[in-house]
Amino acid sequence: MGQTYEEEYWVPGHVREYLRALGFVLPLEAMEPHIRAWHEWMQACGSFYDYKDTDGVGRVYEVYRRSIHPAMRVCREWGSLLLNDKTQVVCGAQECTDWLEGFLARSGFMAAAQATVVRAFGMGTGAWALWVDADAGSVRIRHYDARMVIPLTWDEESVTECAFVTRAFYRGRAVDQLQMHLRGGRTGFSASSSPGNGTAETGGSSFSPHADAGGGGYRIVTVCFDEHGNEVAPAGVCPVYETGSPHPTFAIVRPAVDNTRVDMSPYGQSVFADAVDAIQAVDLAFDAMISEVDNDKMRVFLSDVLFDQEGDGGGRKVSIPFGRQDCTVFRKVMSTEDTIQEFAPALRTDAQVRAFRTALQMLGDLTGFGLGYFDFDGAGYVKTATEVSADNSALMRNIRRHEHALEGAIAGICRAVMAASRPLGVELPDEGEVRVTFDDSIITDTSAEKRQDMAEVASGLMGAWEYRAKWYGEDEETARRLAGTGGSGVGRPRASASGTDSAGAALDE
Repeated sequence: MGQTYEEEYWVPGHVREYLRALGFVLPLEAMEPHIRAWHEWMQACGSFYDYKDTDGVGRVYEVYRRSIHPAMRVCREWGSLLLNDKTQVVCGAQECTDWLEGFLARSGFMAAAQATVVRAFGMGTGAWALWVDADAGSVRIRHYDARMVIPLTWDEESVTECAFVTRAFYRGRAVDQLQMHLRGGRTGFSASSSPGNGTAETGGSSFSPHADAGGGGYRIVTVCFDEHGNEVAPAGVCPVYETGSPHPTFAIVRPAVDNTRVDMSPYGQSVFADAVDAIQAVDLAFDAMISEVDNDKMRVFLSDVLFDQEGDGGGRKVSIPFGRQDCTVFRKVMSTEDTIQEFAPALRTDAQVRAFRTALQMLGDLTGFGLGYFDFDGAGYVKTATEVSADNSALMRNIRRHEHALEGAIAGICRAVMAASRPLGVELPDEGEVRVTFDDSIITDTSAEKRQDMAEVASGLMGAWEYRAKWYGEDEETARRLAGTGGSGVGRPRASASGTDSAGAALDE
C-alpha cells in the first residue's frame, strides 16, 4: 500500500480502511474518477495528449499532442480574478480586524489561498484547515486540494466534519498523516486504548467516533501511518487537540457550480467539467496550427553533382549527407538538371487561426468568462480583463457568484483562527460580523469609483465615515472616530498587529 516519493499523492488504501473501520462512509470514492480526470486535464496529460499512431507499413510510434494547457489557464484566470493580496477581511470589532490583518500578512495566506482556489476550481474542491502548535502557542492555516479532502459529516448545505490526508516525513521516513476535524460532545478519542504492539513510536492510541468527548468545541484528531499502513506515533504529535472553537476549524472551497456528476456529494465540480470538448478543440487547433508551420517548411532538392562522395569500406562510393537532419534537404538521384530546386508549400495559417479563435471563444463561454475573454483583438493581442468586462455582463455575474461562495469559506476559516488563538493567550473580543472585501480593480475602475465617492463626501451625499468604512474596512465606531465631524478622513493609520509567528502543529510536510 505504500507509495514512492515520485508518485502523485492520493489517499492511501490503509487510510481509507482506517476510516471505514471507524464507521465513516467515504464520499471520495464516488467522486475520485472525476477528480482524477480533471487533474489530468489540468496537467495536459492522458490518452488525449499521449497516444500511439500507426504508419502505412504498420509501425507503431508514440505521439504527444501539443498543448497550451487551456484547463490550467482557465483555473489560473479565475484565481487571479477572485483573490489577490488586496483582498481584505473585515470584522465587526476593529481590534479583531487589525489582528487578523497582521496574521494573514505574516502567514502569506492570500498568496497561498489563490493557489488553493486555482486547484479547487480545477478539481472541484479545496480546503483550508487549522494547524496548531500548542507548545509554541501559534495557529497556522494549511491548504489542501480535492485529492486530500475527505468530508465525514455533511448535508446539502455544508460540511461539518472533515478529514485531511497528507504526506509528511519523520526521521527520513514517509508518513501518511490523517487529521480529523470533529465536533465535540458527540465524537471522541480514547488515548488509553492501545494495541500494545509497538514502541514509543508505534501504536499507542485508538479512536472511537461514538465515544462521548464532552464539550461542544471542535477538536483535531491526528493519526499517522508508516509506508506499510501501521500506526505510528511520532514524538511531539498531539493525538487529540481541543481547539476551543465553536466554529468549524476548516473551510471547504468550491466554485459556484452545481455538482451534476454525483448527487448529494459534498464535493464540488470543476469549473471546466462541461467544457472538456472545448479544451480538446483548443489544443487540436493549436497542434494543427503548429504542425502546419512545421510541415510546410521549404524543401530543397539538390542534384547528385552537389554531393561529395566517400567510400563505404566495401568498394562503393556513397554521398556524404549535409545540412540539418530535419527533412528539409533532399538528394535527387541520378539527376544533373536543375541542380537546385526549391519547393515551398502554401501555408493555411489564416484558416488555422480562425479555428483556434473559435475554440477559444467557446472555451471562454463554457467556463463563465464570456465569448470574448480569451479572444484575440485585431492587432493579435489578448484583450485585457478590463476591456472585456466593459461589455461582458456574463463575466461580472459569474465573478459575483464565485465571490459569494468564496466569502463564506474565507470568513469561516478566519473565525476559526481567532477562536483557536484565544485559548493560546491572544486577547481578542468577539469579532461580530465577518465580511470579505474583494479587490475588483482588475475588472472595474476602482480609482474612478473612489473619486466618485469622494465627490459625494464633498457634496454631503456621503458621510466621511461611510467612505472609510467602505474603502478602509473599518467598523462604524472606528470610522466615525477617525473621520471626525466634517473631515474627509483620508489616510488611514495602520494599527500594529499583535501575535506570535506561526508555527507547526503536528508534522511539517
